[in-house]
Amino acid sequence: MDSQDFIEKRKFIIKLGKALHKFGTPAYRLESHLQTVSHTLGIEGYFLVSPTSMTFVLQHDTEQEYNHVARVKPGDLDLGSLARTFDLVEELSSGQRTLQEALERLEEIANKPNPYGHKLTLLAFGSSAGAFAMLMGTGWHDVFWSAMLGFIVYGLVFWAERSKRVAEMLEPLAAVVCAIIVCGIAQFDPSINLPVTILSGIIIFIPGLALTLGLAELAARDLISGTARIMDAVMQLFKLYFGAVLGMTIGKAIFGEAVYIEPQPLPKWAIWSAVPILSTCLVIIFKARLKDSPWGIFAGIVAFFSAMLGGIYLGESIGIFVGALAVGIYSNLYARWMKAPVSIALLQGIVILVPGSKTYIGLNALISGETMLNQSHIGTQIFLIFMSLIAGLIFANVVVPPRRSL
Repeated sequence: MDSQDFIEKRKFIIKLGKALHKFGTPAYRLESHLQTVSHTLGIEGYFLVSPTSMTFVLQHDTEQEYNHVARVKPGDLDLGSLARTFDLVEELSSGQRTLQEALERLEEIANKPNPYGHKLTLLAFGSSAGAFAMLMGTGWHDVFWSAMLGFIVYGLVFWAERSKRVAEMLEPLAAVVCAIIVCGIAQFDPSINLPVTILSGIIIFIPGLALTLGLAELAARDLISGTARIMDAVMQLFKLYFGAVLGMTIGKAIFGEAVYIEPQPLPKWAIWSAVPILSTCLVIIFKARLKDSPWGIFAGIVAFFSAMLGGIYLGESIGIFVGALAVGIYSNLYARWMKAPVSIALLQGIVILVPGSKTYIGLNALISGETMLNQSHIGTQIFLIFMSLIAGLIFANVVVPPRRSL
C-alpha cells in the first residue's frame, strides 16, 4: 500500500466514523463497525468513541501510522442515513464503488435534507404526542390537547434549527411553554390531567432511549461512552422537569388553580391502536427510509404485544424482558434476511418499551411526593424495566447472534 492509498483510506474511515456518530450510532456498535471496515481496507484500526469525542489510530505498517482526535456533538437518530451509509460500505467492500466515489457519496448522505419535509414531521410530532397520551390510558381530552402541544413543540424545534440561542434552551423552553398553555386550557376544560398532558407534549424529548443505550454501552463494557450518555440523559431529564415545574408555577399564577374532573378512561382498543400510530410517527421522526418503514412499525408492534403478554404471566416489569427478547430476535433475523443494520428495526422497537415516561413520573414522585397515575413503587419498577431491557437484548444476541456490527 503506497502513501497516497493509505491517505485516501484513512480519510474515508474518519469521515465514515464521524458520519455514523452524527446519525446516532451507539459507541460499541460504531467501534466494532469501524474495525470491520478498517480490516476490509487492509488497515489496522483502533478506536475510542464517546458522545462528545472520537479517537482514531490507523496504521498499515510501522512506517504508516496516523492518529486523529475529533471533538463532536452528540448525534441524533437518523435511521435513513444510517442505512444508506451501511449500503455504501457494502458497495465499497464488494467493489461496486471506488474509494473516491464512496467519499463523494458519503458527503452526499451526510448533507441530505430531511426526506419527509416539515409538514409530515409536524404531523408526526402531534400524532406521537397524542398516541403517547393514548398509551397512558387517560381520556380523549388529554389525547387531543397533547396532540396540539406536539404541534407547538415542533414549532419550537423548527425555530431552534434557525437560532443557536433557542437551540441551547430548547428542552426546558418547550416544557415551560407546554405547562403554561396546559394551565390555561384547564380553566375551560377541567377534565384535562395537567402533568400527563405536559409529559405527552414533551415526550419526544424524554431521554428514555438515551438511558437505555447508555446502559447497553455499560453492559458492553464501553464505560466512558455509557457513563457520558447516561449523565447527559439525566441532565436532560432534569431540565425538562424543571421547565415543567416552572411553567406550571407561572401558569397557576396567571390563570389560578383549576378543579380537576376525572374523565372516562380510554377503551382497550384505543390503547392498542396507539402502538402502530406511534411506530408510524417514529418512522418520520427517526427519518427511516420508506422501504424500511414496515419493518420498523412491525418491530414496535412485536415489542409492545410481547411485553404485554409477558406482563400477564410474569408481571409488568419482568414482562419487558420478554418484549426486549422478542424484538431483539426479530431485529437480528431482519438484519440477516434483509442484509441491513440491526438498528433499523431494533431502535424503533425498543423505544416503545423504554421507561422514559416512568423515569419522569418517578422523578416527580421523588421531588414533589405526588403520583401522576397512582403507580406505587415506581422507582423499583424503573430499575427492573431497565435491567429487563438490557437482559432481553443480551439474551436475544445469544439466541440469534447478530451478523452485522451496526
